[in-house]
Amino acid sequence: MKTVNLADKLTQFDSHWDPHVVADYNDNDVMVVKFQGAFPYHLHETTDDFFLVLEGEMMMDLDGGDSHTIKTGELFVVPKGVTHRPRAEKECKVLLIEPKGEPNTGDTATATSKPRI
Repeated sequence: MKTVNLADKLTQFDSHWDPHVVADYNDNDVMVVKFQGAFPYHLHETTDDFFLVLEGEMMMDLDGGDSHTIKTGELFVVPKGVTHRPRAEKECKVLLIEPKGEPNTGDTATATSKPRI
């Protein structure tokens, strides 16, 4: 058991769309990530996708044309099986929670690694 300082963890990398594991929660990875620009549309067949904006503002585009703005202190959950795309005009800092081993793109062939920091 230890305290995790999310602001400190976010200073340890500059890349975008590159989630870093900062803690374990049951069988989930708790991660921080920086968004800027648009991530490709994707879906997760078997799990919901959890986003908590720590700093900045992001948009969540959903298949079918709906878009949602998520601001600092707000969270958004994309239900499993829903095609979505997060994006941010300016850098946005986000906390993610996903089951261990879940690819960030929903597809292991296109997923990035999730280093622990």
